[in-house]
Amino acid sequence: MLRKSSGSLPLFSSGVLDRRRLLALGAGALALTVAGREAFAAGKAKPIKVAAIYTVPVEQQWVSRIHKALKAAEARGDITYKFSENVANTDYERVMRQYSEEGADLVVGEVFAVERPARKVAADYPQTAYLMGSSFGPTKPNFSVFDNFIHEPSFLTGMVAGKATKSNVIGLVGGYAIPEVNRLMQAFMEGAVSVNPNVKFIVTFINSWYDPPKAKEAAFAQIDKGADVLYAERFGVSDAAKERGVKAIGNVIDTSSQYPGTIIASALWQMEPTIDKAIGRVMDGTFAAADYGPYSYMAEGGASLAPLDPKLVPPEVIEMVLVKEKEIKDGLFRVNVNDGEPKSTL
Repeated sequence: MLRKSSGSLPLFSSGVLDRRRLLALGAGALALTVAGREAFAAGKAKPIKVAAIYTVPVEQQWVSRIHKALKAAEARGDITYKFSENVANTDYERVMRQYSEEGADLVVGEVFAVERPARKVAADYPQTAYLMGSSFGPTKPNFSVFDNFIHEPSFLTGMVAGKATKSNVIGLVGGYAIPEVNRLMQAFMEGAVSVNPNVKFIVTFINSWYDPPKAKEAAFAQIDKGADVLYAERFGVSDAAKERGVKAIGNVIDTSSQYPGTIIASALWQMEPTIDKAIGRVMDGTFAAADYGPYSYMAEGGASLAPLDPKLVPPEVIEMVLVKEKEIKDGLFRVNVNDGEPKSTL
């Protein structure tokens, strides 16, 4: 178990700010900042120490991609790796601080609900590198951000869905209506409409990152309203599709082998380009606050479309989708990044 960090000394004495102490603290902060920069400049010999903090189980699809990439780096001997899962938002700052105090060279996690506390910790440990899933930008000198920008393959799976639906009703079940989820749904919907302008959408958010039963019930409700294709942004949706005999579109990971004949397309996230880039920069001393989001694009190998099965998707649709995929990779077609909350159109 991680121990609770000790508190810091007060800055005030009897309600009056001690000027000499303030100057000393300022000098100390400057020294820490310089030391942190020198530590980055010097680089680190492998294996570097990496710690990760997850608010959900590592089996959850989004987090599983980060965990997989870090395990691969560990297997190569580039890093030592420890992690905490199911960390409550109220406990996140303590765990993050403890890993920093233990000497982690790189701390990885997702701070969507704890943005301010996480950045405060990073400011207190300028010699530590941080790479965090975030809705906001990086903070100098050491707080970098990333996200799963898989909107490009999401557009392609939308094309498959638009051609697959017979009822012209597609259901989408998501976790929370935040930019990271919204942009994937919006791209999926745009892809569907691009090949089928008559399609309508039912959009439901379950307000949870990991509640398969709740997601399943939301999917059942959409099927009852006529949806014959479901966008499974959360676990549980594909189970509903399988039980009711409708089709599903996978997200982040490929679970088609678990739902044969049900999942007809999946947009995949590969976290390895992001993780490997951060590890390399810590090793060579060039790590700095940066936005790692672009490493999740298809051109960087961070996103892809799972292979389409001609037994489930007509060959002419596969050909059309692959043409569009090449246009995206060649820079001839740009998928919109729309972070606005998607709305039902049925």
